[in-house]
Amino acid sequence: MSNKEKYNQVFIETFNLEKDYISADLEYNSIPGWDSVGHMSMIAELEETFDVMLEMDEIIDFSSFNKGIEILGKHGVDVR
Repeated sequence: MSNKEKYNQVFIETFNLEKDYISADLEYNSIPGWDSVGHMSMIAELEETFDVMLEMDEIIDFSSFNKGIEILGKHGVDVR
């Protein structure tokens, strides 16, 4: 499974989304599950999946699907 597929899968599983719903338009609070609790669940899953530890500033800044790709890239994870 590619990093892109793993990244998408975290969103699918954390927020109970259909595969077709995954897009660059996904943003914090744009779907019912992506609230503060869902956000922390997603962060924990991403950290485990990619074996990284995000800084608090990065967790707060992780406001969209695309921003997450950028943040993971800083940790050497190529999700594109």
